[in-house]
Amino acid sequence: MVAEQQENLLLPSAEYLKSGVHIGTKFKTKYMNNFIYKTRPDGLSVLNLKKIDERVKVAAKFLSQYEPQDILVVGRRENGWKALKMMNKLAGIRVITGRYPPGILTNPNLETFIEPKVLVVCDPWPDKNAVEDALKAGMPIVALCDTNNQTNNLDLVVPCNNKGRKSVGIVIYLLTQEYLRHKAVLKGDEKLGAEIDDFTDE
Repeated sequence: MVAEQQENLLLPSAEYLKSGVHIGTKFKTKYMNNFIYKTRPDGLSVLNLKKIDERVKVAAKFLSQYEPQDILVVGRRENGWKALKMMNKLAGIRVITGRYPPGILTNPNLETFIEPKVLVVCDPWPDKNAVEDALKAGMPIVALCDTNNQTNNLDLVVPCNNKGRKSVGIVIYLLTQEYLRHKAVLKGDEKLGAEIDDFTDE
């Protein structure tokens, strides 16, 4: 990455690159084209680091309009569970790991019915039931999207490798940190009371 791209990033670019956050898939959708920096000789698409960073900032600022209890973050794939549990612990944001219980956003007769104001999904494909329910409930949807994701019905896309533990972990870590910064829980350059490793499984 060129030197000027490293300015004002939330993390040093080396830290980002180490997590593989920029490594996409061999398949790319038309919408995600905007976020792709290049295609490698082996056919894998590489996401633009600066755009990843920009969208993490935009998403955190957007989420900071809401109180923690009004946000729901869903991750069906195990690669995000550790990160989501840390987000819940540090920011009080409600998370669902594993299977999404159908109807909890749309059926008020369920004991488990909840009324968050915004949904975040780790991948709009395995988390599509949550996306569909959020659409019915009329709430905005933020999604971590890889190069192969369809993005219709999403309000805000955060481009990243949403398949790798380290990659998802680093994005959730940054969203948590920046959310708490916007909420003035973290002052100035104060860092999160946890390391990136606490969000990423080895």
